[in-house]
Amino acid sequence: MTKAIFFDIDGTLVSFQTHQIPNSTFEALKKLQQKGIKLFIATGRGKDGLDVLKDFPFDGYITLNGQYCYTQDKIIYENTIQKEDLQALLDYLEKYPFPCGFTEEHTKYFNMRDEQVDEIHRITHNDDHPAGDCSQVIHHKVYQCMCFVDEQEEKALLKVMPHCISARWHPLFCDVSPVGGTKQNGIDQFLKYYDIDLSETMAFGDGGNDIPMLKHVAISIAMGNANDDVKEIANYVTDDVEHDGIIHALKHFNLL
Repeated sequence: MTKAIFFDIDGTLVSFQTHQIPNSTFEALKKLQQKGIKLFIATGRGKDGLDVLKDFPFDGYITLNGQYCYTQDKIIYENTIQKEDLQALLDYLEKYPFPCGFTEEHTKYFNMRDEQVDEIHRITHNDDHPAGDCSQVIHHKVYQCMCFVDEQEEKALLKVMPHCISARWHPLFCDVSPVGGTKQNGIDQFLKYYDIDLSETMAFGDGGNDIPMLKHVAISIAMGNANDDVKEIANYVTDDVEHDGIIHALKHFNLL
């Protein structure tokens, strides 16, 4: 019996075409809650990027790929990048400059912006944050960095940030986060908080950063627009968000 469902946002709940959650999906979520099923967000976005949810009362939020997890009224887990890793990143940017976004609890800011950053904002409508001096980050609580590097540069960057891991859902950038916080860990935090067993879970996703989460839950669903590597590990592949993929999967598993 499914008691908890975890949803990625971009490309899962939110269409890359309309940048909104379809009204039909909101109606399906309401029906799930009426049946007593707990609903959770599991996203790479920060807290300041959740306006797209239109104040829908989810039971919990796994944000920044698991670094910051909270309910409507309580933080249940947070994990920040160590000061020495942030300093190493700043030093690295001096030698090998690239756009980098630093995410705090309520905001994000960039050291610089270019056409790649603007391209991601056109996709997400969530990355229009300003650029400027970022030297102060070592004195702040930074949960995640958005690094516009390719996969080879990503490996080099992680060598100077040994207490961090990375996740990628788009070829233009990767999210660099502290070790210990993942969507998978966020799920475990909420299961403990609500006393729900892992065997009673389901998750929806579409990107590479969703793979650990989808491998972890009892029932994993890949959206029709998902990457091939995501589809390969999922229990079920549904339609894309524009064609009511979430609703079709919920009906397939007799939840609607």
